[in-house]
Amino acid sequence: MIDDSVRTRIMAAIAAAESQTSGEIVCLIARRASDWRMWPLAYAAAAALAVPLPALFATTWSAAMIYAVQLTVFAIVAAAGLVPAVRLALVPRSIRRSRAHRAAVEQFVARGLTGTKGRTGVLIYVALAERSAQVIADRGIYEKVGPEVWRTAVDTLTAAIKRGEPASGFESAIAAVGEVLAAHFPRVRTDVDELPNRLIEI
Repeated sequence: MIDDSVRTRIMAAIAAAESQTSGEIVCLIARRASDWRMWPLAYAAAAALAVPLPALFATTWSAAMIYAVQLTVFAIVAAAGLVPAVRLALVPRSIRRSRAHRAAVEQFVARGLTGTKGRTGVLIYVALAERSAQVIADRGIYEKVGPEVWRTAVDTLTAAIKRGEPASGFESAIAAVGEVLAAHFPRVRTDVDELPNRLIEI
């Protein structure tokens, strides 16, 4: 998914940003936020259920023929949904964004960002299939800055992912997050690196 040169660049960017702040930055890239398996089945069922009414009024098909057509329609739509790009296209954009955000929050907790000293962890999360980027910050940060401050970082990273340039996107997002953290949580002599700087891939 990501080559070693990109991993090295992201690790270096995290180290540089954290050298100025007591905050902790974790970067994670996922192939997808969800497998969306239920969506093709839902569309297939809806398409199959739409068959009988027009068939009754516009054809002389028997009940057995209508049932056979229903099964065929269901199978065709469900089979089309086996193609990942088609399956994803069936999901409304707002739901894709919502699921990506939920996945980011789940990873935030799973990766231990709620356990940092001062509650100053930040997760930069990317779901490649959904072309979605999320920045999730812990309670200590939200007490000083709202989620809107991450908009530039998210927009820059999302645009870079769409261009196929994840390394430059992560570098820009890390730098933007680092600036905010450094302004509100400057590094002190006793700070220790609590979380790994490597890019997490799932």
